[in-house]
Amino acid sequence: MLYLSQSTSHCQKFLLFEAAMTQASLSADGRVLTLSFPDQMPARFHAVWLRDNAWDAQTRAPGNGQRLITLRDIPADTRIESAAVSGDAVILTFSPENKVISYELKVLLAQRYDHAMPKEPGWTAPHVQIWDSGLMGHVPVARLPDLQADGGTKRAWLAQVARYGFGKLSAGPVRDGALFEVVDLFGYVRETNYGRKFEVRTEVNPTNLAYTGLGLQAHTDNPYRDPVPTVQVLYCLESSAAGGENMVVDGFAAALRLRDESPEGFAILTKYCAQFEYAGEAGVRLTARRPMIELAPDGELIAIRFNNRSAAAITDVPFEDMEAYYAAYRHLAEIIDDPAMEVTFRLDPGESFVVDNTRILHARKGYSGAGTRWLQGCYADKDGLYSTLNALVREAAE
Repeated sequence: MLYLSQSTSHCQKFLLFEAAMTQASLSADGRVLTLSFPDQMPARFHAVWLRDNAWDAQTRAPGNGQRLITLRDIPADTRIESAAVSGDAVILTFSPENKVISYELKVLLAQRYDHAMPKEPGWTAPHVQIWDSGLMGHVPVARLPDLQADGGTKRAWLAQVARYGFGKLSAGPVRDGALFEVVDLFGYVRETNYGRKFEVRTEVNPTNLAYTGLGLQAHTDNPYRDPVPTVQVLYCLESSAAGGENMVVDGFAAALRLRDESPEGFAILTKYCAQFEYAGEAGVRLTARRPMIELAPDGELIAIRFNNRSAAAITDVPFEDMEAYYAAYRHLAEIIDDPAMEVTFRLDPGESFVVDNTRILHARKGYSGAGTRWLQGCYADKDGLYSTLNALVREAAE
């Protein structure tokens, strides 16, 4: 996933100078290689890391790049005996194997880890763009036929989906199951107890109380699943009712605003797990416990789970922290409900949108008058989306 943001950026920096001006030096014990680049901070690499990440034919399979050795096959006392820059590569000799391996300088620069790590909890990946209502009028949008016909157009649109967490599509066919053509752009349908797809039908008619035109609070879907579906597609087939605009909120932006306004509230929602459940049909009882705001061990903001309708009793918060937890929960909800955080757009027949269900909260406005609204939805996963995007980026660079 980080190939797009980090390696591309570093490779671009690399191209600003001649590889021949790069210098290589070794620590006295041979455990560390230092590469010195003009106009950049030096980059240090450990010998064991370099040996583990070698791309020679004995270490990696030429076809798929998978490792042919395990870490146990690398001597624990691995050292670098010599290092020399040659053209656009650095040639290293490792002991005690007496093995000579060549590394592309641009690849090492792209993979450098000798840099300051983000320290403040809630940092986001370089490719992520936080947004609020100011994004209105700049919603990432493309025509479905264009994405199906042109890899470059698809690459650009998928990159926007990765950047903003959602994207809209137009000019799709108006037929049952057309949403699968959207998923086919980047991955595979994730089937659930709701089936490969589910129906979202609303009839705004005072004489028919079987359906409702009430609005829905912004939420993420299926927080009661483990793992949660990471991509959702909603596809419009009918839309004759007045109102009912779709709304999206950047959950990462909401979490970071909470951190700015109430650091203690942010901390408590990341510290303790909420519980979610679904038991709406026979033979199904889905449960999961995860924090509403999830951080990676190094503090990266990686997921939001917010769905009042599916929230179970919260029992993983100690008695002395429960009131503070609920205060933070309320504060986050108020931020999510703030119109300054939302972007709205209408879906007409043949239009759809894709959301990162671990980041973007979605909702709909209420209806008035008469008419119908028919959407179909399904789930997929981000690994497919990012895999397709990364492959398209790599293909374009070759």
